[in-house]
Amino acid sequence: MGAYRLDQGGAIDRSKPLSFTFDGQSVQGFAGDTVASALLASNIRIVARSFKYHRPRGLWGHGSEEPNALIDVSGPVSSSPNNRATVVDAVDGLKVRSVNNDPTAKNDRFSYLDRFSRFIPAAFYYKTFIFPDWHLYEPNIREMAGLGKIDRDWEKTGLATQRNMHPDVLVVGMGPAGLKAALEAAEAGKRVIIADEKSGAGGALSHRDHGAEIDGKPAHEWVASTVERLKELGATLLTNTTAFGIYDHGVAGLDQRHGDGRPDTLWRVYAKEIVLATGAIERPLPFANNDLPGIMSADAGLAYLRRHGVVAGRDIVIATNNSSALEVAEALAAAGTRVLLIDSRADAPTPTASGIRMLAGRRVVQAVGKLEVTGVVLDDGSHIACDAVLASGGWTPTIHLYGQSRGKLRWDETLQTFVPGTEIPNLKVVGAANGTFPLSATDTYSISPIWPKPGQKGRVWIDFQNDVTAKDVELAARENFTSVEHLKRYTTLGMATDQGKTSNLNGLALMATITGRTIPEVGTTTYRPPFTPVPIASFAGKRSGNFFNPVRRLPLENVHRADGAVFWDYGGWLRPAFFGKGDADAEIAREVRQARETVALFDGSTLGKIEVIGPQAAEFLDFMFYNTVSTLKPGKCRYCFILTETGIVYDDGVLVRLADDHFVVSCSSSHVAGVHSMLEDWRQDRFDRKKVYIHNATANYATLTVTGPRSRDLLSTIAFDAPLDDATLPHMSLVHGSYRGDPVRITRVSFTGDRSYEITIRADRAEALWKELKQRGRAFDAVLMGSEALLVMRAEKGYIIVGKDTDGLTRPADMGLHGPLKNKKVEFLGKRSLMMDDAQREDRKEYVGLEVADGGGMLAAGAHGVEWIGGKHRSIGYVTSSYMSPTLNRPIALGLIERGISRQGEIIDVRHMGEVRKARIVGPSAFDPEGGRLNA
Repeated sequence: MGAYRLDQGGAIDRSKPLSFTFDGQSVQGFAGDTVASALLASNIRIVARSFKYHRPRGLWGHGSEEPNALIDVSGPVSSSPNNRATVVDAVDGLKVRSVNNDPTAKNDRFSYLDRFSRFIPAAFYYKTFIFPDWHLYEPNIREMAGLGKIDRDWEKTGLATQRNMHPDVLVVGMGPAGLKAALEAAEAGKRVIIADEKSGAGGALSHRDHGAEIDGKPAHEWVASTVERLKELGATLLTNTTAFGIYDHGVAGLDQRHGDGRPDTLWRVYAKEIVLATGAIERPLPFANNDLPGIMSADAGLAYLRRHGVVAGRDIVIATNNSSALEVAEALAAAGTRVLLIDSRADAPTPTASGIRMLAGRRVVQAVGKLEVTGVVLDDGSHIACDAVLASGGWTPTIHLYGQSRGKLRWDETLQTFVPGTEIPNLKVVGAANGTFPLSATDTYSISPIWPKPGQKGRVWIDFQNDVTAKDVELAARENFTSVEHLKRYTTLGMATDQGKTSNLNGLALMATITGRTIPEVGTTTYRPPFTPVPIASFAGKRSGNFFNPVRRLPLENVHRADGAVFWDYGGWLRPAFFGKGDADAEIAREVRQARETVALFDGSTLGKIEVIGPQAAEFLDFMFYNTVSTLKPGKCRYCFILTETGIVYDDGVLVRLADDHFVVSCSSSHVAGVHSMLEDWRQDRFDRKKVYIHNATANYATLTVTGPRSRDLLSTIAFDAPLDDATLPHMSLVHGSYRGDPVRITRVSFTGDRSYEITIRADRAEALWKELKQRGRAFDAVLMGSEALLVMRAEKGYIIVGKDTDGLTRPADMGLHGPLKNKKVEFLGKRSLMMDDAQREDRKEYVGLEVADGGGMLAAGAHGVEWIGGKHRSIGYVTSSYMSPTLNRPIALGLIERGISRQGEIIDVRHMGEVRKARIVGPSAFDPEGGRLNA
């Protein structure tokens, strides 16, 4: 008894046998089989366990609607979890494992959970695991949750390909309606893409209506000729390709499966017109134990018969409430199977084909069996033995993509389903997706609805994968979760990986009955992409490693390597951390001491160089920056903050005014792209685009920094054709000059606290200047300095690094900068947020220095300042930066501490990893707080 394969028939290639394993058991099949069809042919009924109760589950469908048969695959193809067995091609040597069980689907040690089902209904976890603490239960629950398992030995087979296409027409679905639409468009000279999730064209014609004719040809011949004609006309045909979503501006996402180990291909299709010929999905019938293995969709039973030559059983009951199941009964009877057709329609026509028994006006109320179906009970109490039940509860158009396009549905009382109800520009729905279920004009589709009813005996399953029963829906209604969106979340109805393709409408109908509403009054949930799960690798494409976050390199990288630089990553830039072959800390300390004593050379080319040009440039930058910019004179610089709309410090940097209508925003290295994006967003949103222009010139120029007491002496030895005296070039100003005929800009700014000069020159001309600086620097005992030494020197001076010494809550006043908020008259970005109560709180964390007060070593970065209340500690802030200062020969630290500015001199506890230290709150600047060395 059970399923078996016929000696002939189907679209499989019997000359190419194959073998794979399922849960360690050998399974035989043929080329053209899916994993599901081969399992069915081998009469393997239990192919999965349900998510919550671990009930045995068998095949229900034959395509992407399958809710039960999820599998992990490995072997000749790339390992992949949570695939539907119905869409995975059987391949010789494939290793298949069912999910959500231990050790196998047939012998699952967690099957005992079903015995406790009455104690764990819908939403039980919201109520059960509150006392004493959810975290006590969380590890075990998370261990049991989830479905498939990641292969820890998985190796990448390559990067997924992504393609962008711009056809005139995209047709989704290669059934007769889709092929007709594609052919009509192609013959009109339009560029056409037609896609289908199945391996071939024809849609339902591959297993239904075998005697039908289209345009005077047998249906299968018409399909073949239409495909050939489309190819001749240059149309792109994509099989094994699922249209998983329609996004803004009508962009469609397609995922193409290759089945040969290659990653899927993601297609972004920008079509002028989209035609949805996505077909319809058969619904289950609501009767007790309708989830038993051996119960499947009637349409699936027909598909396995005609596509794969597999019969679902030897004594089959077909339970239906509509006319579409008659063809299934006739096909199975012709294959030699004993068939009983139970049609709830009292006026259902009697089958004319031989070998079919029929009971009209009767319906199944219960399936019988433990691990698989062995019989059914009818509404008159009679018991009928069988080894398979094929159920057809009606058809639901596949309108997910239509819904994603913001289409509104209407209820069709005749068809007993939702169909597209509103027109959408540049989108058309055809065929079964539009409610046209019969293929032939002579066929008449009829249905007598059978919906779940409150109080039904036994367990009537609504959502197979998430174990939602009719009683769960009733419970949701009793607890007032009657909104369709609340019902979904309370019961998890439709939230499984199949997104309720087979379950949603039955659940809505039951809620309508319980609440005394109609089904359309209950409504539907929101259709969201993806239609079926899409591998993350498809979305990632080649965006991984350097393709995702390319390493940005300095123009002088090779020169620095030759000089012995050790490179580290700084905000995506590969930069010298220090120079030399010795211990890192020792080399960094050496660079700091020598820079303070003589002169240091530093490559600061990563600093932002974003040019803002135009008659509204000053007004624009006044709005963008916390500080006033318009009062800055040409040839001068100003240190500025740029804020977010919420008033949070986003970046700091030096703003340079080259002319009345020309500025350079020198933002921090890691924020160049972000600042550029912010400037461009607000330019387009608020200002005249013809009066403000923005150009990111960061990559065009190199910036070479000379810093230290001997910096001006060194620069004076090089012919820049520019004045360097303090009267002409004071701190925070600039001059223009030239170097070997190339223009240079010399800006006097400092991030070390010492006299410093930044020389900006064309990136491709920087090497000659750098070499001359090194050569002439020998006379001044110059040192090459890396980023780590610069970080120490800026911390000695108390200069901030945004993102390190600030967090996502830091505002300018927290840094002690109140002036612009009080004095700036014009509107600026973030101003309104700075007026809110939260920004005015007295207990805000403020930027301060921290001095070790217990004679110990460095404070740990990230250590928390704490205060003790009732024997318990509370965080009052934390250490943001901490170094051993080579200049001061003692530890220094910076931090954000509650009311820190007003608490200078106070000693606080600093706690880290259980250790408590003492620190004194001081000003941020530990070295030269008066700033005299800027002009030394």
